Amino acid sequence: MNDEQLKAARERARNGRVVVLTGAGISAESGVPTFRGPEGYWTVGSRHHRPEELATWATFSRDPELVWPWYLHRRRVCRAAAPNAGHLALTGWMAALGARGTLITQNVDGLHRRATVDGAPPPRLFEIHGNLDLMRPADNANVRLSVPKHFDAPRTEGEQTALSDEDRALLRAPDGGWYRPHVLWFDETYDEENYRFESSIRAATEADLLITVGTTAGTNLPRHVVGLALRNGALLIDVNIADNDFADAARASGGLALTGRSGELLPPLVQKLRGA
Repeated sequence: MNDEQLKAARERARNGRVVVLTGAGISAESGVPTFRGPEGYWTVGSRHHRPEELATWATFSRDPELVWPWYLHRRRVCRAAAPNAGHLALTGWMAALGARGTLITQNVDGLHRRATVDGAPPPRLFEIHGNLDLMRPADNANVRLSVPKHFDAPRTEGEQTALSDEDRALLRAPDGGWYRPHVLWFDETYDEENYRFESSIRAATEADLLITVGTTAGTNLPRHVVGLALRNGALLIDVNIADNDFADAARASGGLALTGRSGELLPPLVQKLRGA
């Protein structure tokens, strides 16, 4: 980052509104497999299920006992991971920025929540695809429950793919209906109530500085966030292991594309932007 770019970015960070948008890349450095990678597939018996097949309301409503074990397995993998230096740098910065800082994440692993400052998650954290640690009644978006700690325990290969009677009891509401994972599925749409859609759009529109980390233009809302920020005059910085569309957008804004691991790049970048 040259002196002029740093000066412009620091000025916006000190006096304006800062939005950070994170994707799978930041958590991959903590050992969380990417959603569409080989680890995302789910094998039951001789049948292989693709993530795009499992992560739908249609499949869940037809066969919740197929979908829930896959999500519980994914959750155990995420719970075994720890926030890395990139998560920690962002959380500390967002806490210092208060109402001027917004952290939007595509990740459902909960690592931004666990990278706490004084035991509290970032005050303006928008999990636009949900959180694997939460579940809700399938027919009621107003209730949020933590996934029971019962599901934290390691499981054998056979136990991973099938629900026990105790599992079923914990995943059913008092009225007998199923709880569902609090995640956005492929056949669903973003909304404010569950996934902070309007809040994310408003934050992008008002952003003076937007930093994208470990994400590319793979889904609609992130593309929309970046496009809105650009059109409204935000300066962009992209942090990614490879060049991508958001890096092009950063350069077009007069900002910078930083190539490398976010866990290594973010701590010094945040220090510079905070003027430390």
